[in-house]
Amino acid sequence: MFHPKLFENRNVVVTGAGRGIGLEVARQFLDCGARVLVHTGRDGERALPDFLLTAEEDRRAILIAGDFSTGEGCDAFTKKVLGHFDKIHALVNNAGTMVGRFPAGTLTEAQYGQVVQLNQTSVVEVTRALLPALRAAGEAAIVNTVSISALTGGSPGSAIYSASKAFVSTYSKALARELAPDGIRVNCISPGTIETDFHQRYSSAEKLEQTRKGIPLQRLGTAEDCAPAYLFMAAPSLSGYVTGQVLEINGGQLIC
Repeated sequence: MFHPKLFENRNVVVTGAGRGIGLEVARQFLDCGARVLVHTGRDGERALPDFLLTAEEDRRAILIAGDFSTGEGCDAFTKKVLGHFDKIHALVNNAGTMVGRFPAGTLTEAQYGQVVQLNQTSVVEVTRALLPALRAAGEAAIVNTVSISALTGGSPGSAIYSASKAFVSTYSKALARELAPDGIRVNCISPGTIETDFHQRYSSAEKLEQTRKGIPLQRLGTAEDCAPAYLFMAAPSLSGYVTGQVLEINGGQLIC
């Protein structure tokens, strides 16, 4: 556990924080004293855990919905963010999902556009809009969620999702070089096969068990396994000389 004042007086934005890894990342930032603007998902109708609602009542958390499937939705979200924070010390771009499994031969233009907008273009749009507030913080960090599939190509039907994550990885490395003079570090967290509702939607129990058997640590990961890496990359006192990197969290899956 990190020090409870590690992010005291620091403003943090976490997208895709209504569930799964993003939700746990938001919780741990709150536990470490940050003021956290939590992107709760597309429509804001998802039931949220008590700790978020309590943090909102205590004015430690700001809960905002936003539809990242359109450029207009990203723009509306970032305008709300800037209405609350003039300085952002850490931006976690975590929003995104596979949308569906689309075989290459039957992939439609609409499906392609939806996956790219949500997982790739939205990261560019949110980052671009919030850069002035990141620069104003003096020392800031951007932490982008990618995926083990950015390296492996993923499984059948996930080609565009995997490619979009590879885009974010390369984009992050380029940003790290470009934004270094502004004191902004840019890194990625790359989860492997994590037990969240992502895989409940897009993987079968049989497929997950087959994957588990091939992982050296002999288990799937959890959101709790992933979240501390985001805090590490966001904290200048811990990772102030780390930028342009991709931290793989997969139980050893890549070495097999």
